[in-house]
Amino acid sequence: MTKQSSLLLRKQLAELNKNPVEGFSAGLVDDDDIYKWEVLIYGPQDTLYEGGVFKASLNFPKNYPLKPPKMKFITEIWHPNVAKNGDVCISILHDPGEDKYGYEKPEERWLPVHTVETIMISVISMLADPNGDSPANVEAAVSIFEMFSLVVCIVSVKTILNGVFLSLQKEWRKDPNGIFKKKVARCVRRSQETAFD
Repeated sequence: MTKQSSLLLRKQLAELNKNPVEGFSAGLVDDDDIYKWEVLIYGPQDTLYEGGVFKASLNFPKNYPLKPPKMKFITEIWHPNVAKNGDVCISILHDPGEDKYGYEKPEERWLPVHTVETIMISVISMLADPNGDSPANVEAAVSIFEMFSLVVCIVSVKTILNGVFLSLQKEWRKDPNGIFKKKVARCVRRSQETAFD
């Protein structure tokens, strides 16, 4: 499997170099080790992460693509689905098969068809739309929940008073108390300062 995984990763790297994908760039940490990648993720537009340049590592197992890589942010980031040590916790990076806790469907977890590109698109999507139901950083999830709860109360009152249905989608970004926004802004500033170190 080692030779096949190495060839597959080299092919993906060549494709990303030939046809870069918006939102991130990727390359090897060491040209002699195809299993250790470094990625730069550009904070998605219209999110609190916009303007940030977040460095992360992807470490592929020798039996890739049967097993997923491990991803870790090197740049500090405040997000419910990123542990305080930088480990990324999203379904696409969880081992294939049944979830022993019953939270994820097998098709949401790792599948051998995933590539560096699909992983990175999922991570960028995660930045734009955090999942507070399964947090790796409980403190970040609680701050989003508290913001969302306040927004739901405000929107509910406005809806009742105005008789108008208002969409709650992505309302967590409003952050009425500014706690989540301040922590993310600090991470964005630091990411800009250290992006190309």
